[in-house]
Amino acid sequence: MTHQNQPLNFTDTHSHLYDGRFDSDREAAIQRAIDAGVNRMYLPNCDHSTIAPMMDMVQRWPEHCFPMMGLHPCYVKEDYKKELDTVAGWLQRAPFAAVGEIGLDYYWDKTFVAEQKDAFGIQIDWALQYALPIVIHTRESIQDGIDLVRSKQKGDLTGVFHCFSGDVAEARQIVDLGFLLGIGGVVTYKKSTLAEVLDAIPMEHIVLETDAPYLAPVPYRGRRNESSYIPLIAGKIAELKQCPVAEIARITTANADRLFKTTKSTPE
Repeated sequence: MTHQNQPLNFTDTHSHLYDGRFDSDREAAIQRAIDAGVNRMYLPNCDHSTIAPMMDMVQRWPEHCFPMMGLHPCYVKEDYKKELDTVAGWLQRAPFAAVGEIGLDYYWDKTFVAEQKDAFGIQIDWALQYALPIVIHTRESIQDGIDLVRSKQKGDLTGVFHCFSGDVAEARQIVDLGFLLGIGGVVTYKKSTLAEVLDAIPMEHIVLETDAPYLAPVPYRGRRNESSYIPLIAGKIAELKQCPVAEIARITTANADRLFKTTKSTPE
C-alpha cells in the first residue's frame, strides 16, 4: 500500500556528476538529489580521463552511483583503438551497469565519422558479450544510430537512446527495436517537440535523465544541471500526460530497473 506521505522514488539514468563543474559541491549535489527522491544515478563514461573520477564517486556512494563503461563518440579521434583497449580492459575486470555512453555525434565535427561507426559497432558487440544494455548518444545522427542498432539487433540487445529529441517516427523505430527513450530537461523547453512524442509513446518506453551538468530544465535553463532536477522533468511529463507525478516516478523507475537489471530500487 502506498502512503500519501511516502517520498517519490526517481532514477536519473544519465548524469555526469564526476564532471569538474561539481568539484566545489559534489557531496551537496548528491545529497540534494537524494533529498529530492533521486535514489539512483547512472554515470556514463566519456574516455580514459573520466574513469578515475567516475569510479571514485562509485566508491564513495555505492548505493546511489552506478558506473557505465564506454567511449563517447566526441572522444573518438586518431587514437580511438587505444581508447577502446582501455574500455575493454575495464569491462573485463569490473562490473558495470551498461556500455555507455557510445554512439555517433555529427554536430561538432564529421572528421572521424567512420571511426565513430567502427567504435560504436565494436562496443555494441562487447555489450552483447557481457549481456549489458547500451546507452546511446546520437546528436545530429539519430537515423544512422537507429540503423546501426537495427543491424545488430537479433533480439537480445537492449538499451536507451539518451537525450532523445527526435520526432514520433524516430521514436517508434526505437521502441520497435525494444529500446527506451531517455527524456531530459529539453522536454521543459518552449520549442521542444517532445510533447508529440510523449503523446504517441506509452510511458513503458520512457526513462528519466538529466545529462548533468548539461541541459538543465526550466527554470534553471542555461545554468548547471544536476540530478536533483529530475522531479522537474517528471513534473513536465506528468503535465503532458495528464497523470500524477507519482505515476511518472513509479513507471520510469521500474523501466530503469528493468533496463539496468536492478533487483531493488526503493530504499527501506
